[in-house]
Amino acid sequence: MSAQQTRLEISRDGSHTVWSETAGSYFHNPNGAVEESLYVYFEVSGIIRALQRDEDVSVMEIGFGTGLNLLLLADLVHQHRPDAQIRFTSVEAWPLPAEQVETLNYSSFLKNKALFAGLPPVFEQLHRATGPSKPASGSLGDVRYEVYNCPFAKLRFKPKRPFTHVLHDPFDPAVSPELWTPEVFAWLKSRCDESAVLTTFGASTAARASMAKGGWLIARAPGTLGKREMTVASLSEAKLRDFKRLNEARLTERWDAGEFSRKT
Repeated sequence: MSAQQTRLEISRDGSHTVWSETAGSYFHNPNGAVEESLYVYFEVSGIIRALQRDEDVSVMEIGFGTGLNLLLLADLVHQHRPDAQIRFTSVEAWPLPAEQVETLNYSSFLKNKALFAGLPPVFEQLHRATGPSKPASGSLGDVRYEVYNCPFAKLRFKPKRPFTHVLHDPFDPAVSPELWTPEVFAWLKSRCDESAVLTTFGASTAARASMAKGGWLIARAPGTLGKREMTVASLSEAKLRDFKRLNEARLTERWDAGEFSRKT
């Protein structure tokens, strides 16, 4: 894959994010990269609670980016359930150079700071493992990872066990509309456990309608760091009891009527 033109920036919580000149977008919320990732993908998703309760956790991420979510997951496993051997799968079409990843300041935000040293080698391997059939694979702490260096549309794999959590973390729909389609959400559903939870920073009605069309139950959750709302979806009504459910039938009807012009 051709490289992005990128530069590191400090978000308001002090942690690094990346500005992509190619995409014209930040990799994370500039109000707080680590803070928002922890909230959206680990607190609201229920991953922290699942680790504390010794429940099964198998994660699929869309948009590997800086590797922050893998790093945070490994740190949380270290804190709450060491030796658990959690599985993490991700995909990235434009992996960052390992040399740039080495300069990220994420170790300052970890309980187990030694984990950060294992992140640049993931990117070194990722650049060698191009294509949908050869993921970068290994362990970061107690997390077993597989990261694919290819566009999402080329993925064909079936997970060894169904995913329990989906971290939907691509660029926003204006930048990467191909990652916010009903086909993407249906693909994810087909590889998930019957009680799986999907969380994302995206909160547009069009994005939620696309998720509903893809077969997910949808709810809104409070946002953070200047964002009023985020979205949590599941294949189980029980997982959404603590959130404000939306009318999936109406969302799907609006999608089918072309209200969103197939855009999210």
